Amino acid sequence: MRRRESTASVWLRRLLGLVLLVALGWFGWLYFQIKAVAGQDRARPADAIAVFGAAEYLGRPSPVLHARLDHAVELFRQEIAPLVITLGGGSDRDSGLTEGGVGRDYLLANGVPYDQIVAETESVDTEQQVKKLAQIARQRHLNSFVVVSDGTHLFRIRKLCEDAGLIVYTSPRPALGHIDNYDLSLRYFHEMLSYTLLRMHLDFGWMHEKDA
Repeated sequence: MRRRESTASVWLRRLLGLVLLVALGWFGWLYFQIKAVAGQDRARPADAIAVFGAAEYLGRPSPVLHARLDHAVELFRQEIAPLVITLGGGSDRDSGLTEGGVGRDYLLANGVPYDQIVAETESVDTEQQVKKLAQIARQRHLNSFVVVSDGTHLFRIRKLCEDAGLIVYTSPRPALGHIDNYDLSLRYFHEMLSYTLLRMHLDFGWMHEKDA
């Protein structure tokens, strides 16, 4: 009996070791993929610029959304694309305001013509924003996009867009001041876990929290 228990224990330890090795390999690969995409601006001429949403405060862009929109304005002025799409809805606490709508108003105030802006105002998370972007692409016959968001966010966005049949070029927004190692580690951890759960078709509420 002891011998059987000992053999079972050995096999269990081997199995756990194998699972741990696979997990380490997966997260190691994922970390370097996210880092590679975050570290390069691949913007090039495309049909549209898509700005992924972040929080808005009473009709004003949060610092993160502000930086994304400023980057989109810069790309528009460089004539990277003739159209800018702002993505993101709102919640019951937003008094009818949406990330996409606030983004549109900010672009208008910074010289982007009204007829060259599309505001999507219903999506609540990254996956929904990609689905809405794909719908806009079909409706307007758009093929390629420069996608703007935080650097660590762009790997997941690119994969979701590719799954939706979109051609995308990633362009990270500039950093906001100094980011300490702890905060950066949390961002990588969030993206690695979110992407892993996405590929496992698992969904948790914390995955839908807005960027500040």
